[in-house]
Amino acid sequence: MNLINKIKNFETLDLMQEANKITLAEHGNKITLERAIFLSWWCDKGDCLFCYMSSQKPKIKEPQKARRNVNSILAEAELCRRTGMKIEFLSGGYGSYSTDEIRNISREIYGITGEPVWLNIGITKDLEEYGEEIAGITGAVEVANPELHDKICPSKSLEDITEMLEFAGDLGFQKAITVILGLGETPDDLKYLFDMIENVGIDRVTFYSLNPHKETIYENEPQPASLYYAGVVAATRIKFPKLKIITGTWIDNLANMGPLLLSGANGLTKFPLFKMFGTRYGKRVEEEVYWAGRELIGTFTDIDALTKSKSKNPELEPFIQRYVNKCIK
Repeated sequence: MNLINKIKNFETLDLMQEANKITLAEHGNKITLERAIFLSWWCDKGDCLFCYMSSQKPKIKEPQKARRNVNSILAEAELCRRTGMKIEFLSGGYGSYSTDEIRNISREIYGITGEPVWLNIGITKDLEEYGEEIAGITGAVEVANPELHDKICPSKSLEDITEMLEFAGDLGFQKAITVILGLGETPDDLKYLFDMIENVGIDRVTFYSLNPHKETIYENEPQPASLYYAGVVAATRIKFPKLKIITGTWIDNLANMGPLLLSGANGLTKFPLFKMFGTRYGKRVEEEVYWAGRELIGTFTDIDALTKSKSKNPELEPFIQRYVNKCIK
C-alpha cells in the first residue's frame, strides 16, 4: 500500500503536505479543543496492559468509591461550555455506572452544553436505551491488528467492538474508535485500521500517543516518535478525506501539536485542563494552533471565560468554583 510505504520510506513531509491540503479543502481551518470526561477510575475488566486503571484495580477494594460525584462531572461539563471546549466523550470503565445512570448524566450534560455527547463506556448492548442526548458511540480499539489486540486488550474483542458499532449505526448514532500509537504496532498494521474504518463506516478516529503508566508493562517504554505519529495521521487523512480526526498529546509533548494539525487533525485532546488553563502551557497550545495556520475554537487562556458566567443549576456552583480555583491559583 503506497501510503504505508511512504511512512516506511521516511516520506512523512510529503504525506503531511498532501494531508494539509486535503484537510483545508474538506474541513477548513478551525480546530477544536476536546476533553474526555471520566466517570470513574474503576474498571471491572482492568486487564488492558497499557491502562492506568489496570494498575489501580488491585488497589481498589470498594469500586463504588472510585466513582466520581455526579455534580463534579456536571461542573466539568459547565467549564467546557464556558471555555468553548468540546466534550470528546464520556468515558468510564466497565461496571462503573448503570445504563440508566449514564443516560441521565448524558441528558444533564446535553442540557448544559446544548450538544449531544459521545460515549466511550466499553462494549454494551444497551444502546437502544439512549436517545437524542447521544451523538455517537466510541469503540476503544487501541490496536487494530487482531493478534496484537488480543494480547494487549484480552477482554475486549475486536469482533464485539465491531458488532456494537454496527448496531450503533443501525440506530442512527455516529461511530468512532480510539487508537493508541506506541503499543508495539508497525506501519504495516495501518491496513487493519483502514479496513475497519472503511468496513464499519467510522466517522471519527481519536489517535493517542502512548502515555507510559507506572506498574504497567509499558512504564519504561518511549512514546512514539513525533514524525511517526504525524505520518500515521497524515496517511489516514489522505485515505479518508472526510473523516474527523482528533489527536491526543500530553503536556510533555506539546510540540507534537503543530505537525499533527498539518497532518490532518481537526481537534486536539488529552490535556490536564485544570493544570494548564491560563498557564504558559495553555498559551503554548494556542501558539501551536496559530503557527499551524489554524483558528482555535474556544480558549485555553481567557480567565474571564471561566469566571464571568453562571450555571443554571445553583447546586453545581461549589463544584464549579473548586475547578475555577484550580485554574487561577
